[in-house]
Amino acid sequence: MKKQRVLSGIQPSGQLHLGNYFGMMSRMIQYQGNNDLFCFIANYHALTTIPEKDNLSKNTFEAVCDFLALGLDPEKSTFWIQSDVPQVTELTWLLSNVTPMGLLDRATSYKDKIARGISANLGLFSYPVLMAADILLYDAHIVPVGKDQLQHIEMTRDVAARFHSKMGETFVMPEAKVQENTMLIPGTDGVKMSKSKNNIINIFLDDKKLRKQIMGIQTDSISMEESKSPDACNVFNLYKLVASEGQIKVMRANYEGGNYGYGHAKQALYELIINKFSKERGRYNYFMKNLDEVDKALAVGAKKATAVANEVLRRVRKKLGY
Repeated sequence: MKKQRVLSGIQPSGQLHLGNYFGMMSRMIQYQGNNDLFCFIANYHALTTIPEKDNLSKNTFEAVCDFLALGLDPEKSTFWIQSDVPQVTELTWLLSNVTPMGLLDRATSYKDKIARGISANLGLFSYPVLMAADILLYDAHIVPVGKDQLQHIEMTRDVAARFHSKMGETFVMPEAKVQENTMLIPGTDGVKMSKSKNNIINIFLDDKKLRKQIMGIQTDSISMEESKSPDACNVFNLYKLVASEGQIKVMRANYEGGNYGYGHAKQALYELIINKFSKERGRYNYFMKNLDEVDKALAVGAKKATAVANEVLRRVRKKLGY
């Protein structure tokens, strides 16, 4: 039975964190076992929010190292940087000629970004067309998304259907795979972990900086001697994401028994993250210091992605008369 092709990308918009890991990265890495996984770093998309070249280059490289360190295998999957396969920009232009303005006007992500103060420009407005090209260029069957991203897949299918109605069947129609039980990963302030809120925990920071992030988790002012409610505590809610059932049981007892301070809990969370991700942290440091090996892995992925992209573009060009 032929494996289904699963595709997803992530923007290199800053330090990747526990929220990214549990929300997208760990799921994507799991897909490489029984599926044909295509995964890319969306650095074209990042231009809408990170125009500075040094930041974009740094963030892109670090995102690549994150994935490699966490177990993405370039031999088992196709892993590349978006701009290394520029055919996606050609398909974006070709698709833009069948994409109605009204469809883009309804994009909630554009409205949300404008509301957050991001300057309006054509790239931001036409973002969904580039995303459609990302998906259609690689004959993706399944695109895992959160509920907030479902509209992008619907728009991709709409664009593909409009192309088909004019030119005939050309693309694989992708299906969204929505993770219904998406976890809300709390940040250090208790609200959703987000780079824009600067409330993240980055598992690949050096020991001192990681400990500083964890020690900055907001807690209430209950004294060390008093019993505490673990489920109302930011530290405990982060701890139970990473810990085993046995460790969670012990930590819950510590909270409820009293004579256990939040400083103790934060230190336990710090040590747990250091231990649980020790192998991954070591691999991350290795890749950060071995650029040639990273480049080699990306070259393999770009070659595989290019082969698929060229075949899809050949079909599209033929339908258009090029």
